[in-house]
Amino acid sequence: MVNQIQSLEFGIAGSDIIKILLAVLCGGILGLERQYKNKTAGFRTVILICLGATIYTMVAQRAGAGVNINIVTGIGFIGAGVIFKDNITVSGLTTAAVIWMSAAIGMAVGSGNYMLGIFSTILTILVLLLFSMIERYIDKVHHDKLFVIVFTNAVYENKDMVEQLIVANQLKSRLVQLTKKDGCLQIALLVTGHRDNISVLDEQLLQMPQIKAF
Repeated sequence: MVNQIQSLEFGIAGSDIIKILLAVLCGGILGLERQYKNKTAGFRTVILICLGATIYTMVAQRAGAGVNINIVTGIGFIGAGVIFKDNITVSGLTTAAVIWMSAAIGMAVGSGNYMLGIFSTILTILVLLLFSMIERYIDKVHHDKLFVIVFTNAVYENKDMVEQLIVANQLKSRLVQLTKKDGCLQIALLVTGHRDNISVLDEQLLQMPQIKAF
């Protein structure tokens, strides 16, 4: 019995510590960006995902199984949990992609590909930070805004009046939903155009007596 206990390997190798610390560092960098933007999967969550993928990969390699591809399947379920969809819009796709990337980085670190993990982390954070500036510029000149408008009555011509107002402000619109609720006409319009023009439209809609709420 004593010999069996002595034959067991205790402790953690130096390379294991490096992998664990690097996984925490890479996951922390990505997690800070998500936490700063108040996303569902934040600092601790992304760190644990990256660290978990690293440890699973290390264990799989020691068992002679190579890289555990099942990690990808498991991460898919976690990523799906942060995607939210209502009747019209979808949110959480970028956070799901960050979760997926953090797991991939963790697998790279766990398999000993340190430079791949570090480079992937830097590249991912650059995409999240720098490319968001490009997105904001594009969003300003080509902004989408969903208007859900409730009229004071069920007169269909009110919809035409709003659409004419949209065209007058050099904007484009697409009718998403048309319903009648409590005797009032309700429409959902996806308006596209320059952000400043959409702001002018907001002010004009506020002054329309035919609109109950939007």
